[in-house]
Amino acid sequence: MKNIAIIGFIFVALTTQLFSQRVAFINSAMIRNKFPEAQQAEQRISSFVDEWKREISIMQKNIDNLEFEINKNRLIWTEEEKANKEKELRELREQNDGYAKAKFAPNGEYDLIVRQIMLPVDQKIAAAVQKVANQKNFDIVFDQSVQPLAYVNFKYDLTLDVLKELGVDITEMEKELQEKIQKDPANQKKETIQPRRVSRTKKSQQEQEMERPEEQKQIEPSQPEKK
Repeated sequence: MKNIAIIGFIFVALTTQLFSQRVAFINSAMIRNKFPEAQQAEQRISSFVDEWKREISIMQKNIDNLEFEINKNRLIWTEEEKANKEKELRELREQNDGYAKAKFAPNGEYDLIVRQIMLPVDQKIAAAVQKVANQKNFDIVFDQSVQPLAYVNFKYDLTLDVLKELGVDITEMEKELQEKIQKDPANQKKETIQPRRVSRTKKSQQEQEMERPEEQKQIEPSQPEKK
């Protein structure tokens, strides 16, 4: 029982601490798309990838040509000629597969180049996020691109603030953000209906009748009944 009580106390404490922290979010994919240095880095990476793919395409074309040649001359070549050509074909395929794996396999040259080129960009973005979060007193910043969120109030979106910190013009994007903020029902002010106040200076006939002295009510003659 003591252990259960301790666990419950810790859970309540952690929950209270979490709710007391201010939380915001960013969209890192949007930041990279709008940040010029990130775009330049992506272009450099694409140039490497395009060159590698071109080399692979050339090797594959040589393989296809040799396969066609083997099938065409299979009946007229000697066994030695066929063996030599099939050996050459195997070597071309191995060369092609080895080249592709060296470039695009996990921890291959592609991953290495991405880390080298994107690291300075990612460091600048991370520094900008930290600076903006500190300025606006946020304790936690989620990345919407990495961790999809079921619902977000765009009032707590720091993406444009980070882009501004990175020197990006956000004038047009700010208009779109404000529209999203205004459309969110959570940010719309609810009109409170004030109770209608009745002036005490104008009393109803019933109130005046009730305030008249009892004696005055008795003195007044009753109206004769109409026949």
